[in-house]
Amino acid sequence: MITKITGVLNRVLDEEVRLQVGALEYQVLVPEFVRRQIQMRTSQDLTLHTSEYLDGNPMQGKVVPRLIGFTSEAELEFFELFCTVDKVGTRKAMKALVRPVREMADAIQRQDSKWLTTLPGIGAATAEQIVATLRRKVTKFALMAPAANGDGTPAAAANVMDGDLIEDAYTALLSVGHSPVEARNRLDKVLAGGRSFKSVEDILLEIYKHGS
Repeated sequence: MITKITGVLNRVLDEEVRLQVGALEYQVLVPEFVRRQIQMRTSQDLTLHTSEYLDGNPMQGKVVPRLIGFTSEAELEFFELFCTVDKVGTRKAMKALVRPVREMADAIQRQDSKWLTTLPGIGAATAEQIVATLRRKVTKFALMAPAANGDGTPAAAANVMDGDLIEDAYTALLSVGHSPVEARNRLDKVLAGGRSFKSVEDILLEIYKHGS
């Protein structure tokens, strides 16, 4: 089992990165909060702590081994803990981890199910199950230092906003001609300011007001 991998970051895609390790290029899946941390580090050395799982349906005769990467052992440990919740498998956990581990652990510890339902794929019943299963197990993660931005600077306190609102703003940026990477970068800069937004229009106005 591969537990850690170090190489040159060749590419950052929506749900994965490509690491050059010697003559080989590895595909490593990453959740959204990790992608935000490393997106500005292309062509630099990067170490990821990894977990492996088998993706596919054995009954259909095709199972593919996948690597999932995190920038620290603590992030990986939280992910594996999150996957122990009933009905939260590997892929669902990957989709849900759009906020830093510290923020998610804090929400679980204070039993804020409503906050958890803002995460992609997490409904009310699943949020309640996450709290019931993990609230006594996440204290050390809630005390973690804030994650860094892609350029290594400390991240600002995050907003608690509907994930659909952020996704709609992302789609709107794509519709007016921005590339996926540019759209994500513009959203990252605005959301890092700590301000809360109530509509897509508010987000777009803030983006273009500062020429982000």
